[in-house]
Amino acid sequence: MNSTRPVSFLHQWSQSCVQRLRLGSIKGKILVVFGLTLVLISALTALNYWNLSTLKTRMELSERYDDLLNNILEVRRFEKNYLIYADKQNLSESREYLNRIDTLLADLADDLPLLDGKAAYVNFKNSLLNYRQFVDRISAGESSIPPETIRTLGKTLTDAADHFRVIKRKRIHTTFLRSLTIPFFVLAILVGLMVLVFQLISEGLIKPLDVVMETTRSLGRGDFSPIHYSGVRLEEIAGLIDAFNQMAQELETNQEDLIQTRKIAAIGTFTAGIAHELNNPINNIALTAESLIEEYGEDIDENCSEMLQDIQSQADRAADIVKNLLDFSRTENPAFSQLDPSLILTSTVSLIKNQFKIANLQLDTSVAENLPEIRGNLGNLQQVFTNLLLNALHATPSGGKIGMHVEMADTAGFIKFTVEDSGAGIPEKVQEKIFEPFFTTKQVGKGTGLGLSVSFAIVKRHGGRIEVFSEPGQGTKISVLLPYVVNDFAGWSVG
Repeated sequence: MNSTRPVSFLHQWSQSCVQRLRLGSIKGKILVVFGLTLVLISALTALNYWNLSTLKTRMELSERYDDLLNNILEVRRFEKNYLIYADKQNLSESREYLNRIDTLLADLADDLPLLDGKAAYVNFKNSLLNYRQFVDRISAGESSIPPETIRTLGKTLTDAADHFRVIKRKRIHTTFLRSLTIPFFVLAILVGLMVLVFQLISEGLIKPLDVVMETTRSLGRGDFSPIHYSGVRLEEIAGLIDAFNQMAQELETNQEDLIQTRKIAAIGTFTAGIAHELNNPINNIALTAESLIEEYGEDIDENCSEMLQDIQSQADRAADIVKNLLDFSRTENPAFSQLDPSLILTSTVSLIKNQFKIANLQLDTSVAENLPEIRGNLGNLQQVFTNLLLNALHATPSGGKIGMHVEMADTAGFIKFTVEDSGAGIPEKVQEKIFEPFFTTKQVGKGTGLGLSVSFAIVKRHGGRIEVFSEPGQGTKISVLLPYVVNDFAGWSVG
């Protein structure tokens, strides 16, 4: 049970390290590459140090093998003098060099078996022992030993020592060549790492950035298509692509809003001229009908009176249409003042509360506490919320509920006025057109299609926006977001 705890801890620690490294990100991959490079350089440094240390040790041992051969040659020199001059004193003097050879052989006892095998080491040691014994016996006066025997043993020792030296030098040469190849090996690995980094940069950075750059050019030409990139997507690049796609979507939405605004402005300019031209004849028609009723009301029959009243009623309706056209086309900024949101709600409701009673509808209102003031034109805002409430009234069947609520918006710096009904809702296709001038879903003669267009323009002049939330059969909720006033030491500013 206890043995599994360290394993579990190491597993959790490794997972934590992987999460922190974020291997799918550029940062994580760079850290991994640098980590591998550091490990590689450390390993190569250790390898090079070991190689140079080995070379140094072998060169020191090579000097010992040179000393071994030189001492054997000195012994052979005394041996030669003995064989030529038959002077035993020469053999006695060779004992000093034989002692040196014994000391060197003891120092090389660990290396010689590895150099040429244990058998060669044992043979060399036995030959040296036999040679010393012959030297001691001859020095003691024994004359039965043939000179050829000691000469053969001396040659065996010389050949073996020279063989050891040659092998050692070959080992040194091999180590030296290995030292020369290590820098090229390091260079090859570094080149491989550079290729790996270049591949990473090319696949993970350059290619997706080229796609982003090309898509940005298309965006400048009016193509708001999102980026569809199926290649390697590093974490940062994926975030960049997602942010770009979101930006393109928002730009497309804003582009549509801009086109809609320009269209409304163009229609407003066009209708302003028509409205002014229509205003005078409509007034004349209304005044004429009113005058006829007043002067000849008793002399005309009932049908004629009804027709005159119908003329006056339709003239008044035409005058209302002209008034809406003028409101829609008005571009000058009205006089603004600081307004309490609760005042806007109560004053608007007081204007049309009787219509809710007549329609048998319940109107619920609420205002959040401690709301900051907004800066606007009371008459214009009353017109906006009157239009919204009347639209809700017309969409809600008898006995239904309509609500108007005022609260802080989720968007910082704004107060939200919400008008909601329990009607049939607005289809999605219709929602796209409700703010267009002259668009209406009401029956002929019941609406002009300018109420929401005028409201949209008024809210925009107040620095706000209108949001519509509706589903068929679920009612409609329209929110008007207006910036509130932020009081500071310098005066006031719009939030």
